[in-house]
Amino acid sequence: MSKVGGAAGSAPGPTAAAAAAAAQKQKSLLQKADADVSSLVDNFSSLINIARVNDPPVRNSQEAFQMEMRAARMVHSADSLLKLVSELKRTAIFSGLASLNENVDRRIEVLGQQAEGTERMLERIGQEAAASLKKLESHYYSSVVRSPSYD
Repeated sequence: MSKVGGAAGSAPGPTAAAAAAAAQKQKSLLQKADADVSSLVDNFSSLINIARVNDPPVRNSQEAFQMEMRAARMVHSADSLLKLVSELKRTAIFSGLASLNENVDRRIEVLGQQAEGTERMLERIGQEAAASLKKLESHYYSSVVRSPSYD
């Protein structure tokens, strides 16, 4: 679908496309992490199973080669996980700015509403205080027990 000249709402907007791309990227990163972790665990368990002490020297040579191969695979999986963590950090930094700005805007709006509510409450308290003061002044000036005037 072409966005040019299309009706409003007929094509997904850039935020929907970005959300779909982010979801796809998240899914692929999770799959990659799962694959790397399972490879790391499988190679480690194989390495432990191979690391038995046996008598025949030929078998020990074969086991040593398998152990080297499993260790190399573990290093490769660990390196892949480190690259994945680095990519996740980079993604979090760059994509986090947009969500951070949204959170700041939301927080500014909430605090603005609280400030308006506080101003209304202070105005009401001021009016009530003025009315109470007016009543007290009227009561004082109409009272017989006020201080004598020194004329």
